Amino acid sequence: MTDTVTRLNDKAWARWSALFIVAFTMMAAYYVNDVMAPLKGMLEGQLHWTSSEFGMFTGAYSFLNVFLLMLIWGGLILDRFGIRFTGILATVLMVGGTAAEYIAITRYGGTSEMVFGYKLDVFMASAGYSVFGVGAEVGGITVTKIIAKWFNGKEVALAMGVQVALARIGSQAAYAVAIPVARNFGLDTPLFIGGVVLVGGFLSFLAFTFMDRKLDRQVKISTDSADDKFSFKDVVAVVSNPGFWLIALLCVLFYSCVFPFQKFATELMITKYGVSEAIAGTFAGLPALGALFLTPVFGGMIDKKGKAASIMMLGASMLICVHCIYALPFIHASWVAIVLMIVLGIAFSLVPSAMWPSVAKIFPVKQLGTAYALIFFIQNIGLWGIPALIGYILDEYCVIGTHTSGGVTTNLYDYTLPMCVFTGIAVLSLFIAFLLKTADKKYGYRLEEANIKK
Repeated sequence: MTDTVTRLNDKAWARWSALFIVAFTMMAAYYVNDVMAPLKGMLEGQLHWTSSEFGMFTGAYSFLNVFLLMLIWGGLILDRFGIRFTGILATVLMVGGTAAEYIAITRYGGTSEMVFGYKLDVFMASAGYSVFGVGAEVGGITVTKIIAKWFNGKEVALAMGVQVALARIGSQAAYAVAIPVARNFGLDTPLFIGGVVLVGGFLSFLAFTFMDRKLDRQVKISTDSADDKFSFKDVVAVVSNPGFWLIALLCVLFYSCVFPFQKFATELMITKYGVSEAIAGTFAGLPALGALFLTPVFGGMIDKKGKAASIMMLGASMLICVHCIYALPFIHASWVAIVLMIVLGIAFSLVPSAMWPSVAKIFPVKQLGTAYALIFFIQNIGLWGIPALIGYILDEYCVIGTHTSGGVTTNLYDYTLPMCVFTGIAVLSLFIAFLLKTADKKYGYRLEEANIKK
């Protein structure tokens, strides 16, 4: 097979079709990931969960990825067995984990039965969410490698931006519909919808495997070559690269200021800024909506103009401003909260559109699965620890009263201290972004250069 042969991914319609197919799978995953976040108050009122238990549940997403190193194993499986096998495995785990979570809510919700020192419904929901988290994170690195493969030398940053944007549709849908659907059809219904959509995502990924198999027949990809075959030496090569640690640290710090914050943002909107419960989830999901429109725009700009390292610094700076203003106890205007969510959405678009294509510049294709897996593993440490920390802080230091609505009584919290924690993490992310830009000049990663080859 020579380079003069037209490959399937050389056709724009083919590579973009492949992208949209796998992006639907991740859209479903993001919906399930976020759909329980707006329901924190209902979980407390109807199932008698505490903020600490909600924080444990939210952090459980990353528990297996962190403590059983499932993400690292997933990355090794990805580089060893390829994107088709790994993607199917990931979707099966997501469907199974969601099913366990649904059973916990519907069959054991509100039970006083204990297991391993935890309420049975909390423990089982957390266990299911952990299994789902393994599938979602492994699915994420698989889709990222798919884009790096199908868009190599083409619109890689734009493609990653579009994939992120489509995934954010799932997040925004979850935040927008969770409370209204739960109030009208039951607490379990939003999650049931997610399970059905996830089955569709599984079928969608199966369709992609046929396209990918055809591409592999047209050209020998790196994993088919003996010289490029993955070996465990590649793990050493990845962790020995200074760029890996800077990207990984920026990733964990930045995302720890976004995803864990969003899990509590609906309650923040209601209790501090007086936003109606019916629409608070929609406002909490505004960063996802912003990412939907802006990530492809920024990705396309980076493809043509470069400046990825500088853009990561800009996004981290915006994150500091957002959380710092949220921490101010004397600002209660709802329009301020909404504007800050929009700004957070812009930052949430800037950094990922620059960060993930940068990994493909720092590492060769055969190491990408391992590199992404290790980065996601470190990210998951934050996604596990920060929600648990915020839940603990709320229960121990921030209860200021109670609120009764529809016969259900829930606690009221002062979010000043949690927002100070998020602000401090954001400051650290800016410092790491600065170090990454310095390292780019020193080691020649070409992060400031355009992605599209002329």
